[in-house]
Amino acid sequence: MNTQKINENPLELAEVIIKNPRSSKDLGLLRCVQCGMCTSVCPAAKHSDYNPRDIIERVLEGDETIIKDETLWDCFYCYTCQSICPVGNSVCEVNQVLKQIAFDKDEVNDKLEPFANYGETYINQGTGSIPNNFIKDLARDFGPEWVNFKANLSSIRDELDLGPLNPPKKTVDEVDLILKYSGFQKRLKKIKNEEDDL
Repeated sequence: MNTQKINENPLELAEVIIKNPRSSKDLGLLRCVQCGMCTSVCPAAKHSDYNPRDIIERVLEGDETIIKDETLWDCFYCYTCQSICPVGNSVCEVNQVLKQIAFDKDEVNDKLEPFANYGETYINQGTGSIPNNFIKDLARDFGPEWVNFKANLSSIRDELDLGPLNPPKKTVDEVDLILKYSGFQKRLKKIKNEEDDL
């Protein structure tokens, strides 16, 4: 494998990941024995070119090109890899850090664009919901039953005595404040600007 090492220390990338606040204190990254159990149970690996074992191998080799690898974005954080890893590693956590490094280095690609719309629902509604740009695909994938469910969601909630779907304004304002001070809004703006440049 042709790798691009950082400062001649192949483990420097792994150490950056381990020291990142997103990583668990007991992340078993350096204990990985490349057994491949993570890949054998990974749903993304079954349906795409994503390969958790390969991700970890490249990190341990110091291959910085991993942050440009589009398959990173096929991980949807189910944590199945972590649940089976015999040494307590989590490719999901490693991916989260790698994606943040990619974002910080402006190596973000079009895979991030749909998430910008998801983030806007947090800002506008104070809670997560399906962004409009996903509706067409979901209708195609799940069929007319799903479309009918979405169209009648308010009445279904009323029948089940669940109350309104949207949180109170006070909650929306509190979430907005959290998103502002955590830097989420700034990051979202950066993503949207990059999206406009595409």
